Amino acid sequence: MTQYLVTGTDYTTEGALDHRMAIRPQHIDMMKMLKESGNFLLGGAFLDEQGIMRGSSLVLQFETEGDLQKWMAEEPYILNKVWETVEVKTYKIAQI
Repeated sequence: MTQYLVTGTDYTTEGALDHRMAIRPQHIDMMKMLKESGNFLLGGAFLDEQGIMRGSSLVLQFETEGDLQKWMAEEPYILNKVWETVEVKTYKIAQI
């Protein structure tokens, strides 16, 4: 499987945090499904100086690029415009 580092940066418009929190249960459900299937390796929110969530970083793995694209087409934070930008990089977790 290919591993990916996915970084989603939230919108900064008024109400963006409330919107994130409203969509968060759907996103968490998606992450639980990915964990059960072995696709979720690590993830969490990144915070601003006040400790407020402003985006997410995930390490995921998929068999094919098509599987990655399928997830992106279904990810609630993408579909519901929580993340303003999404950056995907091929990644490799160090084996130490």
